[in-house]
Amino acid sequence: MAGGTGAAAGSTAAPATATATATATLTATTEDETVDPGSAAASSSTPTRTGSWADDLWARFTGTAVLRRRTEWILLGAVTLLAALLRLVGLAHPGFLVFDETFYVKDAWSLVHLGYEAKWPENANDSWASGDPNVYLDEASYVVHPPLGKLVIGLGMLLFGADNPFGWRIGVAILGTLAVPLLWLVARKLFGSPVLATIGAFLLAIDGHAIVTSRISILDGILMFFVLLGFLFVLLDRQDFVRRIDARILDWRRTEGAAAGRDAGGAPDDAAPTPIVAGTRAPAKRPGGPDWGPAIWNRPWLVAAAIAFGLASSVKWSGLYFLAAFCLYTVAVDAWERRRRGVTFWASAAVLKQGPVSFLLTIPAAFVVYLSTWTGWLSTTGGFYRTWADEPGNAWTGALAWVPRSLQSLWHYSSEAYKFHTGLSADHPYQSSPLEWPFLIRPTAFSYQYSSASDNAACHAELCVEAITSISNPIIWWSGTVAVIFCVMMLVLQPRWQLGPILVGVGAGYLPWLAYLERQAVFQFYAIAFLPFMILAIVYVLYSIVPASDAPRRARTFGVNATAVFLVVCTLVSALFLPVWTGILIPDWYWSLTHWLVGWK
Repeated sequence: MAGGTGAAAGSTAAPATATATATATLTATTEDETVDPGSAAASSSTPTRTGSWADDLWARFTGTAVLRRRTEWILLGAVTLLAALLRLVGLAHPGFLVFDETFYVKDAWSLVHLGYEAKWPENANDSWASGDPNVYLDEASYVVHPPLGKLVIGLGMLLFGADNPFGWRIGVAILGTLAVPLLWLVARKLFGSPVLATIGAFLLAIDGHAIVTSRISILDGILMFFVLLGFLFVLLDRQDFVRRIDARILDWRRTEGAAAGRDAGGAPDDAAPTPIVAGTRAPAKRPGGPDWGPAIWNRPWLVAAAIAFGLASSVKWSGLYFLAAFCLYTVAVDAWERRRRGVTFWASAAVLKQGPVSFLLTIPAAFVVYLSTWTGWLSTTGGFYRTWADEPGNAWTGALAWVPRSLQSLWHYSSEAYKFHTGLSADHPYQSSPLEWPFLIRPTAFSYQYSSASDNAACHAELCVEAITSISNPIIWWSGTVAVIFCVMMLVLQPRWQLGPILVGVGAGYLPWLAYLERQAVFQFYAIAFLPFMILAIVYVLYSIVPASDAPRRARTFGVNATAVFLVVCTLVSALFLPVWTGILIPDWYWSLTHWLVGWK
């Protein structure tokens, strides 16, 4: 690995050119130019060799700004190409509706034609398999997820046809592929290193959970994409906000601040952070910043994040958890940055001054986006519960009587769907409690079909199987679980700003499910929404514990080699599991090799 702690290769802290210069200096002495170990030169002027073979290689390919930019594009392109190959090749296999495709694909097709999801006859799956998708009925179907994910699936069918599996799945596959370069950009922003960004994107590209939810048309991979997009915008907003509040407070101190806070030329001194106690009462000695600081309205990236999380919520309501969590995160960042700049009442300023502004920038935007995805349902009258408010005795009265009846009906629909979700108790053989998720106890088998040589010429064993199991690469998943625990510990012991957003993402995706432990129909594949954050936690561990590129060569080389071994092991395990992620025909004994735990059968 060419990146390490803080001063990772490719980061601003350790330019590759510096490594190249150091390497050239260290190798200038040939074997013929020996130095007496006891001489003064040997004891005082011989430098300690730093870096590793990977740093030397990195320096060769990034010696100039042009080479560096080209190398970054190559790395980004390589992981994107890998993701595309694993998600698009053989996408039409298997040629029948798999798992919850029986709901979402058919719902998507009727949705893009009628504006709402319709019921289907009992033999609808056979009609789909034979290439005849237009057998939906006019009667509305009761569905419990918002429309956007199904619109994505439906758009793919409109473009590539609903009479073939490729058309059913291409919309999901494209977003699943794009999630990989999206994670690259996120990791690049977090760690400042293209190498670490490539490692993170590579792990997502080869992970089975991400592959399966990109090749089968269910909603969870779409949800993950929009969550990750919102996270990128949150990071961009943080960067932009820090720049803007720096400029505004510096301008205040230059023009309005106390004279004691400026030098003889009128330039402001550096402000010391405000003591923690100053968030609740004024300190005895005034800090160097303003009392409250500015309220910043110009935050386009925050609005973009709200839109992205609104889109996530329009796929599944669990996207709301990410919207709420990251809105609170931006308030916490605001408070912290104000405190760093000497704002007296930094906490109350963040909550009471900037907080309402941020609320107005985010929640209305997210709500409008969410509502817009229901346009088809609202603009027609055939949808389930669509005319509920028009029925006698149902319309709201009093202060809410002004609300359009279509929205009243949508509210009723949503409340009934919420009751369905919270009260769902149907038993399923592959259900998995959220308490089991961190340990990968019970992954979800989407499909498996047995055959023998007598009924399948491609089977060259006594018994063969075509299986699709939504299971993460176990090495990546278990490493991610350990990495999240490590990040929680480091948040207490040695906090860095990257820890906050990573843990917020994991918490928003996982912790709310602990409130529904009594619900039975909960599955491991729901965890795809926070899988990218677990991978970022792995990258953070590498960022933290691998010695920096200016460390002694032996220590640096050991860390780089250990990272390389980890990536090789992950790759080999993914190669082992690939057939059970993509439905490739394999002997039954091979399938058994992938059953590492009892719950994986």
